[in-house]
Amino acid sequence: MNTGIIILAAGNSSRLGRPKQLLKYKGKTLLDLVTEEALKIPFIPTVVVLGAYSKEILNHHTYLGIAYIVNPNWQTGISSSIVAGMSAIGNQSKEIENVIIAVADQVFITSKVFEKLLEKRKLSSKGIIASSYAETVGTPVLFSKKYFEKLLSLTGNTGAKSIVELNMEDTETIPFELGHIDIDTETDYNNLIKHQ
Repeated sequence: MNTGIIILAAGNSSRLGRPKQLLKYKGKTLLDLVTEEALKIPFIPTVVVLGAYSKEILNHHTYLGIAYIVNPNWQTGISSSIVAGMSAIGNQSKEIENVIIAVADQVFITSKVFEKLLEKRKLSSKGIIASSYAETVGTPVLFSKKYFEKLLSLTGNTGAKSIVELNMEDTETIPFELGHIDIDTETDYNNLIKHQ
């Protein structure tokens, strides 16, 4: 199953006041962590969507095998970054059967989580495979081709979760125990680095 991945890294980290994509954890930036785990799986293509701080981030991140794109409309909300990523994937390959949407601030993401999404998709007849944590479902989340048009028509700041919630009967989940830990504030980051 040809599967692409979109890593969303376009936000301006308004609650943090500096680019969280470049925060360091165990010697690597948050964007490094998710990018390196994604590169352990042969996702083709792998797209990183940038927006705010794009020049600064590109000065630190130039992985081979990654397509970096800048979403000029990032301020309109996360949906525009998903649309930009989906458009880039569509331009690079017409053979894609699934796409995984991941974010740049789930510190404990591993390639195993991506593998489980792919395994569950192969074993399941469901079109959406989401990660399950803290009594909710979320990213990273895999969508089969039948949802590509819906992803391309997203608007505002609702993100892909709205598609999952409207199609729960077509959704399976995999456990991602630490998926609820993300970095939105300085307190979140301070709590994180205390435990590294």
